[in-house]
Amino acid sequence: MSAGLHKRQTDDASPSGRDERRFHVYQGKYKVSNTPNAVLCTILGSCVSVCLHDPVAHIGGMNHFLVPGGDATTQSLSHGAYSMELLINGMLKRGAERSRLVAKLFGGAAVMSGLSDIGRQNSEFACDFLHREKIPCLAKSLGGVSARRLKFWPYDGKARVLLIPISEAPVVEEPVAPPPAPEGNDVELF
Repeated sequence: MSAGLHKRQTDDASPSGRDERRFHVYQGKYKVSNTPNAVLCTILGSCVSVCLHDPVAHIGGMNHFLVPGGDATTQSLSHGAYSMELLINGMLKRGAERSRLVAKLFGGAAVMSGLSDIGRQNSEFACDFLHREKIPCLAKSLGGVSARRLKFWPYDGKARVLLIPISEAPVVEEPVAPPPAPEGNDVELF
């Protein structure tokens, strides 16, 4: 068996050995769970995902933000500040305690040469936010030029990341709802 095949099989295995229920965390979204067989998955380029975990309550969550910062009036999950607040509040509502939260950080790659390094800015924002909020960061995989495929088991707080050359990274888009049907019997001619 080749090393690459064995590595892929190992990366796809659940650390708990349980059948998994996978949830994809799209750009500008977050997910919180305390289900033992849940796994949160995402693919990152310049975006950053913060994985938070309360090891006593077995509650964890992941966000996926596109741009750093934001202020009190910015209510967009695409912005790091708002995304972090919703992730933390979502965990607290499930029974996590803020004083027990620990974090793992992923993403922030420089995926487009010649443009502003939004990945670095996202990474710096996430590190600064955790420092200000006194949430310990146990592990991180930030920067570089490779995309990342991330899996996070919120019940156990375990994470696995696979670096992917950006040219091979799959495009993951949030499902788009079909446009609403026209009202009445209107007919539009072109």
